[in-house]
Parts: sequence; C-alpha cells; structure tokens
Amino acid sequence: MKLPILLLLFLSSVSFSQNVSPEILENTYEAWRSSLIQKDVANWQRITADHRRVEVKNRILSEKKAFPASLFELPALPPSLKGLKFLELNQKGATAKLAYFGKIDFGVGGSPTENLLVLSFVKAARGWLYDQADFVNLNALPDVRKELKEGKITYLKGVPEAQASGAIPPMPVEIKPVSTLAKIYVFCPGREVKLTVNKVSRHRFANDQQAEVVIGGAREGINEVQYSIRSLEGSTGKEPMVIRVYLLSEVQGVKPIKAFEYLVEENHKPKSFGTENFFFDAQMAAQLK
Repeated sequence: MKLPILLLLFLSSVSFSQNVSPEILENTYEAWRSSLIQKDVANWQRITADHRRVEVKNRILSEKKAFPASLFELPALPPSLKGLKFLELNQKGATAKLAYFGKIDFGVGGSPTENLLVLSFVKAARGWLYDQADFVNLNALPDVRKELKEGKITYLKGVPEAQASGAIPPMPVEIKPVSTLAKIYVFCPGREVKLTVNKVSRHRFANDQQAEVVIGGAREGINEVQYSIRSLEGSTGKEPMVIRVYLLSEVQGVKPIKAFEYLVEENHKPKSFGTENFFFDAQMAAQLK
C-alpha cells in the first residue's frame, strides 16, 4: 500500500529539520487519528511509536481480546484539535509535546468542559511518530483553568506530561495472553500517582479517578504493587485518595474481587513511596468462575 501524500510530505520534512514545528506534529496526530477512524491497521502501525504499538497489543491481550481485531473497538474517539487553543510546543531531543486547552470532545455525548490535552511524539528513523495523549481534568483546579483560558501557561511547567523528557521509552516485553483479568483503580484528587504492578504494568494518574487494565493480568501466587505519590499544584494536601486492584470475572453477574487496597482518608498524609503485595490463589480463582 502506498503512503498517503500527507504522510510522505511529513516524513520528508522532518529529515531536513532538527527542530519540529507544531504543524508537522499536528499533521502526524491527525493522520494517526484518521487511521483509527478509518480502521487502517497499516497506517496505524506506520504512524504510531514502536514502543506504543507493543503496549497497545499488550493491553488488548491483557483484556483477553484478539489483536489486531480489537484495535478499533474504541471506548471513545480520539479528540479533534479543531476549536482547541494551542498553548505550547515543548521539544527535547527526540521527544516533543503539544499542549492544548479547551472543550475536548471524545464523542461520548454530553457537554465537554474546558480541560488540558497534551499530545506526545517521538522521533524515529522514519520521522516523528505519535506516542500518546494525556488528558488533565481541571474540574478541581478552577484557578488553573482560568489562567489557561487566558493563555497563561505557567501551570504547564509543573505538569510532567507537558514536558518533553528527551528519552524515548524503552520497548516493553511482549506478553502472552493472560489467564486472569485485573484492573487497577485510583482516586487521587490533587495528586500524581505512579504505579507498577509486577514490574510490568506501569500506570500514571494525575488528579483523576480512573481504572486501567493490569498488563499481564494477575499472576498465581504473590503479586507486587509499587507506587509513588506527590502533590500537584493547587492541592491542599488534605484530599482523600485510594489505590485498589480488582480481579475480574468473564462470567456475567460475578462480582470482582478487591485483591489490594491502599486508602488515605481525608486530612491524612499518604506515603511518598511504597511496595506492597497481594496474593492470588486457587480459592480466589474459583470465585471468579
């Protein structure tokens, strides 16, 4: 299959320029977005960063789905950049970030509120490639929302996902299909939480309430949860938070098992770092059947 003209122009332009422009990265993102909407596996593979392709495949297998057949079963559409306010391009070496503010529409209905969207890119031999998007919910940060709306971007300096690191993430190990589904749930208003489960499944939550699939699922025997926690700008330091790992059944009506919990009540200070374990045995497996 021939490359689209837009992508050919993109690839040729980056080969002669050390610094990338917002327009080039925006074109890359729109090409990536189109590949998902049009269900074009070949273009998705070309435009997506190599490490991200493996991570997506690992996630799909961890959900006990087929790859690439499940690639286009999206819970929400990648948002269009139309109507969003461009805030900043941050580039360091072979990595770059684009930050936007506005009503970010994932096509799930309702009225989108004004929040922060950061797109990440990496440079490879074939040019700049799309990596991922970070959505920062500003509902708990009205003053920050007001500043960004006015074009003041001081807040971005303290947001890790808005700062290019200069380091391309390493290629993850490709996993095998899992036997037990697991999800990690985090509620962390005013805080950033970084997690690693079994040294394989890596997660980051910032001022959020969300659940993500555990890459590799739950292992028989001891499972490890490592976490780090820090306060974000605008936090009071008194907010409650929780980290949980749930084991899920594929049988309709069977309730998930809460295998792990780290709870911080309101007005209590969380640990900055921690390593804890949970055990998964045959009795728990039987409860999920």
